[in-house]
Amino acid sequence: MKGKVALEGLEFHAYHGVYPHERSSGNKFEVDIEVETEFQEAAFQDDLSGTINYEDLYALVKSEMNKPSKLLETVGHAIAEKILKSFASASSVEVKISKFNPPIGGVCKKASVVVYRRK
Repeated sequence: MKGKVALEGLEFHAYHGVYPHERSSGNKFEVDIEVETEFQEAAFQDDLSGTINYEDLYALVKSEMNKPSKLLETVGHAIAEKILKSFASASSVEVKISKFNPPIGGVCKKASVVVYRRK
């Protein structure tokens, strides 16, 4: 049976950005992940082995967020690729990364990038 596993509102202090001050002081980021998967029968028997463990999913996202990049697109793509390679049952993934108070010269609560990948 197909379904989705999602983590929403993951918060990180990370060092992504084009400008030197973004790379040195960092910023607050929010990540939302949605993974389309095939649930195995074990999931319906209350067995974690039949689904994607969201603790493992979080650890993967955290690991990639800890690697500074200039562009959120780069980070989103890396997260999506890692998820598809790490979880055999994952058929597609959508990664949304938002940067709070981006340096755009005006008021903006957050800027976001969405990356979608499919096997």
